[in-house]
Amino acid sequence: MNPALSKFMLARTPERILHPTPTMNTPLPLNTGATIPALGLGTWQSEPGQVKATVIHAIESGYRHIDCAFCYQNEDEVGEALKEVLAKKVVNREELFITTKLWCTFHTRVEEGLDKSLKALGLDYVDLFLVHWPVPMNPKGNHPLFPKFPDGSRDLDKSITHVDTWKSMEKLPETGKVKAIGVANYSVKFLEELLPNTTITPAVNQIENHPYLPQQEIVDFCKGKGIHITAYSPLGSTGSPLMKEEVVIEVAKKHSVEPGAVLLSYHVARGSSVLVKSVTPARIESNRKLTSLDDDDMEKLEGISKAKGFTRFVYPQFGVNLGFPDKQ
Repeated sequence: MNPALSKFMLARTPERILHPTPTMNTPLPLNTGATIPALGLGTWQSEPGQVKATVIHAIESGYRHIDCAFCYQNEDEVGEALKEVLAKKVVNREELFITTKLWCTFHTRVEEGLDKSLKALGLDYVDLFLVHWPVPMNPKGNHPLFPKFPDGSRDLDKSITHVDTWKSMEKLPETGKVKAIGVANYSVKFLEELLPNTTITPAVNQIENHPYLPQQEIVDFCKGKGIHITAYSPLGSTGSPLMKEEVVIEVAKKHSVEPGAVLLSYHVARGSSVLVKSVTPARIESNRKLTSLDDDDMEKLEGISKAKGFTRFVYPQFGVNLGFPDKQ
């Protein structure tokens, strides 16, 4: 097409076509040929006794993407909620996208770890099963989730690597118990170790991601490899002032939405799905309202990390270098 004509047509293309408003269930493609809903309900740190009601309300409010993990120790409540909404025919199982994760003490017992989650959730399969962290821990240590040595250091299982774990993960799709497999909290370093040894490329890498912590290097790397990014902690880590950032408030006013909607929409504009956690019915409902961000909005939001000096993060609690450089 003639460049001048192309420019002419682009200038006259309605904004709603150039930047369509995303919805919570906008389908985003995975390398498996399936799709993942843009917005998911996270269940991390949800208090016992609240999870069931939260998941029921979320699904009744339109959420179709629910994120779980064995380590969260609340999959039984999620399972009770799923049983109730499926029995009431609020949704069919096929309409839901359920993610769960393999915990670190199950790296040598991958299918057993999956089976424990399936039993708790009351499901025959999950749509996505992730390696929660690339850090095998001693399955026979002094704690089922976080084993430690007497000196307090993490009791790691050095008889196996995360690459070995992935080879076990690759056997799961043929069982019918998972639709897709992926990873979480993988840096470029760990992905570079993993990918040359795979027969199945991870469908997803779930990482902490928000304008304070854009992790652009990882996002770009995954995009180049066909690995979808799912963002967690999109409103910033606990106690984060991100919602009060001047730029975020400015963009929110421009679109007549809440700052939270801007921070969630930021990820969808990047092509990522995003998880948001809440147990408050009103907040669960308001989080559904995504908005369309234009190039100017994204440039401003992407400038936050540059101005504040935060680009990446390190997770010292695992006692191993995960390949995430320190905050700058």
